[in-house]
Amino acid sequence: MINQTISLQKSFFILNFAKGNLVDTKLSRTIQNIIDNQYMNFNYDVIVIGGGHAGCEAAAAAARMGAKTCLITMDMNKIGQMSCNPAVGGIAKGQIVREIDALGGEMGLVTDATSIQFRMLNRGKGPAVWSPRAQCDRGKFIWEWRSRLDRIDGLDIWQDEACELLVKNCEAVGVETVWGVTFHAKAVVITAGTFLNGLMHVGRRKVPGGRCAEPAVLQFTESITRHGITSARMKTGTPVRIDRRSVHFEDMECQPGETDYHGFSYMTAPKHLKQLPCWTTYTNKEVHDTLRDAIAESPLYNGQIKSTGPRYCPSIETKLVTFPDKDQHPLFLEPEGENTNEMYLNGFSSSMPMDVQLAALKKIKAFRDIKVYRPGYAIEYDYFDPTQLKPSLESKKIKGLFFAGQVNGTTGYEEAGGQGTMAGINAALLCGGSEPFIMKRDEGYIGVLIDDLTTKGVDEPYRMFTSRAEYRILLRQDNADARLTERAYNLGLASRERYDLWLKKKAETERIINFCNSTNVKPRDINAALESFGTTPMQFGATIASLVARPQLSIKQLASALPSLKAALDTDDARQEEIVEAAEVLIKYDGYIKRERQIADKMHRLEDIHIKGHFNYEQLHEISTEGRQKLIRINPETLGQASRIPGVSPSDINVLLVLMHR
Repeated sequence: MINQTISLQKSFFILNFAKGNLVDTKLSRTIQNIIDNQYMNFNYDVIVIGGGHAGCEAAAAAARMGAKTCLITMDMNKIGQMSCNPAVGGIAKGQIVREIDALGGEMGLVTDATSIQFRMLNRGKGPAVWSPRAQCDRGKFIWEWRSRLDRIDGLDIWQDEACELLVKNCEAVGVETVWGVTFHAKAVVITAGTFLNGLMHVGRRKVPGGRCAEPAVLQFTESITRHGITSARMKTGTPVRIDRRSVHFEDMECQPGETDYHGFSYMTAPKHLKQLPCWTTYTNKEVHDTLRDAIAESPLYNGQIKSTGPRYCPSIETKLVTFPDKDQHPLFLEPEGENTNEMYLNGFSSSMPMDVQLAALKKIKAFRDIKVYRPGYAIEYDYFDPTQLKPSLESKKIKGLFFAGQVNGTTGYEEAGGQGTMAGINAALLCGGSEPFIMKRDEGYIGVLIDDLTTKGVDEPYRMFTSRAEYRILLRQDNADARLTERAYNLGLASRERYDLWLKKKAETERIINFCNSTNVKPRDINAALESFGTTPMQFGATIASLVARPQLSIKQLASALPSLKAALDTDDARQEEIVEAAEVLIKYDGYIKRERQIADKMHRLEDIHIKGHFNYEQLHEISTEGRQKLIRINPETLGQASRIPGVSPSDINVLLVLMHR
């Protein structure tokens, strides 16, 4: 009889769960225990909350390193959703994606598989700031992510909403979901994006939500803050989505992509999808007047939104207020996919009333007959002060609790993916009892990002720029594999295939460099070509490397005039052009690279001095009051980190050095 009752209870729960019906709470928990024991095991090493860019990378990294991992997401059909722009990369952001890929992550591979336009930005400047960027097919991007996650051993996906963080003795031990399912774990990674108490705005209308047409998470923040972790509010936004059939493209300028060998992943084959153009146009005085006349209806300026938005991706109404003397602002119309009429209007984020957005857009010649799929909107959401985190992205207050992505006060898929990768790595290392993996500022933009967050905190959504990195010439987009792949392989994240590809590239690059350094050229053999290239002829013999170092010359130009060099550049590797580019950069910028390496190595002296737990800053009256307050708040791991805290002066650092007898 008892067995029959249990069987009926099982059937009842499963039926109602499948239908999406809630059952009695007490009964639900009883049946859940049965299912835990007999059907599924809800005990994991790592639980990741949120299936966005941070969550996907975190879950993939942890599972690949051998941690039994579960990704909990509210919608399995929205995994890796591009909530705003259907694009990956950009200034400094592209470098982050290359680093994620070099570590063995997925974003570069997913991007290359779904790219519909690729461009290398800043090509007119030095290679230190070259940055890849790609438009992607939004729908295909999701399913590429989903299919990749489905193929990772040791990774489960559960569709549900986390509502309660479980903490015991100041350690994260799991989460509880709205369905009453209890998950236990050794580490929990929070990557909830904009969903925590999310509130969307269009004009004076406010709707709870984490993204358009998706519900907000209304309980989870409180379950975290009750353990002493502080939260605050930030704001972001997104533009209108336009029906391409209503656009007069003849009144716009076409912006084609590039079809050369460049991509994001070091393992990628040629591009898979049809490459599509983007289009450019500008706002005008009539547009601005229409928006200004309704500025009182803007949630940003009528007091409705009180949180801080992104400085470097402002709404169109913010642009008008910030730059009142500008008569126009550029707009970029970008395709959402291969087979859709939906297009994204980059540069026109707005939370103005819908009728105002449409009226303003119709003042632009190309949009005079415009039809849209939905208006732009702003969204407010909870984030957690990242200075509460260790450089591993683990909470200082709760052991085993990690945060990554927008919940740390950042903006951007790339910043999220980089944090997610590191959080996943360190969550897995924690489970295995190993020391965390901390990326230094001279090792990657991801290292710069995390150090900035945990050391300086945020007062606005943080986005990465090349200007934030002091070692830009070391952190190029072309050499992320040289910096990170071997370390990732030793961690168990990068595959043997990826590591072997790097070793082959390294060997081929070194062969070309050695040839150029050791092969001399006589003036009579090259001067005619040098004159035709518009550069000064040689008076004496010199190495090929010295000619490559000339700013006016490329290695391919020289190869066209020197058969021996042309032969040396030939390789049976399908990545020949990538290898040649890497060799050329190393030759051409050799002096700059060595000098920056020396500066970085000097800074390592401070990075290697660990000070956490060494000082009672409250009693340290030898340093400034501000420095003391900041050191108490941040509690830095190393003297190098202490030196980067705003308010901690060089004299404060010198005092600490003296006190440590250094």
